[in-house]
Amino acid sequence: QVQLVESGGGLVQAGGSLRLSCAASGRTFSRYAMGWFRQAPGKEREFVAVISWSGGTTSYADSVKERFTISRDNAKNTVYLQMNSLKPEDTAVYYCAADYRGWATTDIGGYDSWGQGTQVTVSS
Repeated sequence: QVQLVESGGGLVQAGGSLRLSCAASGRTFSRYAMGWFRQAPGKEREFVAVISWSGGTTSYADSVKERFTISRDNAKNTVYLQMNSLKPEDTAVYYCAADYRGWATTDIGGYDSWGQGTQVTVSS
């Protein structure tokens, strides 16, 4: 079981940037994919971005394309989410998750381990 801890959330003005980190510890699995999801109050958790083990495959939700960039540093067991041009509608708790199969799926059901989340608030 991989333990995931998010960090880097906070308050930022619209148009600003924020970089989230997710550090993995404990038992890890070779070639696992990592994803980011978010959940706003009153809404379901939704897919944001995913990256394969090698970083060669990435996928983004339409709402964040060309604004967010997912990356990873396997030597540090860490995945990042660079968020630019933030909008108030990006306000949510952001969660990272590990997909042990390494399929880099956008499906929330395809993930095996989850972090506790980090709050991102974008003010107008």
